[in-house]
Amino acid sequence: MRRHGQQNGTREVGRHAYRVQDLLADHDRDHDRPDGRDRSDGRDGNDGRLNGQHGQGRRQDRTRPDLDDATADAVGRLSEALEWVERARGALYEFHQLSGHADLTLIEAISGLEDAGHPGIAANIREALYGRNVLDGRWTFQIVEEYDELYYRPFVEVDEEVRRRLTDGMRHVHEARMKARERARAGRDLWGPGA
Repeated sequence: MRRHGQQNGTREVGRHAYRVQDLLADHDRDHDRPDGRDRSDGRDGNDGRLNGQHGQGRRQDRTRPDLDDATADAVGRLSEALEWVERARGALYEFHQLSGHADLTLIEAISGLEDAGHPGIAANIREALYGRNVLDGRWTFQIVEEYDELYYRPFVEVDEEVRRRLTDGMRHVHEARMKARERARAGRDLWGPGA
């Protein structure tokens, strides 16, 4: 069984093969915009810049007023889910590094026992723990790699594809709307510098 592969834009993970574009085909609105703009290139239609990116001190509205609230909220939830995945991935890398540090410290302990005249105890520890797998057949680097390939990368790809199709690739539209509402209520410049 192949764990991960990619061919002709098709991604295979375990027994499941998919194309991110196919997962979202029913919701493809690239050429179905009420204002006639084409979403496929991710441009805002005005000056060729990606909408929501800052030019030379230029302020831009990142709230995507042409996008309905339900879509902005749902895309925001998907991105929030990805943020939790990012945190989980960070915890997994922390586990990887902590386990690696423990192994290096173990080597120092074995050497210290040998140097202190306890070669038998050092040998017992080496036999019991040195080079041991943390999961069946795997060291932590293999766990991290498998997580990345089977779960993390597909999650990132789906999030990017959904945003490409629904928000012109813009991130944090939901949060931008929150910022605009709160700053407007406080009488602040929505996108200006400073506090």
